[in-house]
Amino acid sequence: MKIALFSDIHANLPALDAVLADIDRQKPDAVYCLGDLVGYNIWPNEVIAEIRRRNIPTIAGNYDFGIGRSSDDCGCAYKTDEEKANGKVSIAYTNATVGDAERAYLRTLPAHIQVDFHLSNDPEHLWTNTETVSLLLVHGSPRRVNEYLFEDRGDRSLARVLEGASADILCFGHTHKPYHKVVNALGEGETPYWRHAINIGSVGKPKDGDPRACYVLLTLSETARPGSAEGVSVEFVRVPYDVERAAVAVEQSELPDAYAQALRLAK
Repeated sequence: MKIALFSDIHANLPALDAVLADIDRQKPDAVYCLGDLVGYNIWPNEVIAEIRRRNIPTIAGNYDFGIGRSSDDCGCAYKTDEEKANGKVSIAYTNATVGDAERAYLRTLPAHIQVDFHLSNDPEHLWTNTETVSLLLVHGSPRRVNEYLFEDRGDRSLARVLEGASADILCFGHTHKPYHKVVNALGEGETPYWRHAINIGSVGKPKDGDPRACYVLLTLSETARPGSAEGVSVEFVRVPYDVERAAVAVEQSELPDAYAQALRLAK
């Protein structure tokens, strides 16, 4: 089972087009979007239209949630006064740009998607769910749409998040920094019960120093089992796109030029 997952497009249509073209070449069994379609660039309506045209199952990011309700708060954790000022410009611009139909669509997006897979070919387990692997898709975390799960979070803390969500595999975005961690949900001295935490990075606004768009190909083999570290393969796919086109579009709009430079530097 090969699953393509992407997130945090942030109105960057050139990046989305490049990622979707690459996903088409990969021919996955399923495709999911983990939200934040809008904000920080000039193509929110076009991005929404493409997601809808392809009928890609999508959850609400924090920016989608705010814009869907015409809020002036995106739930973003801006740290400096400059970031806060730029953020106000971005959400005002996005609210003024997004169409009524697109805004209504954002309000329909679910908070999470859970998919359970029964992968075993063992006839002894044919009619039971004892071998079911649970995949939970969220934007920030299972607890809050705008909670940041960074890679440097302690394994025990991250394991508690996964255990509380009853997820064997948790996929999320929001930080724009991809990583995969396998953490033990049980204490020391006990037989390990492994769970996977996968941050799928960002399509349209990477922050890990690599300006290429990022998405994930998650492969679940027949050996995948609840509590096992085996049978789960994660590939972070980096896709080149016309970064300069996206950056210049920002500079030629009312949006702050800082967002253009952030695209060029991926920070």
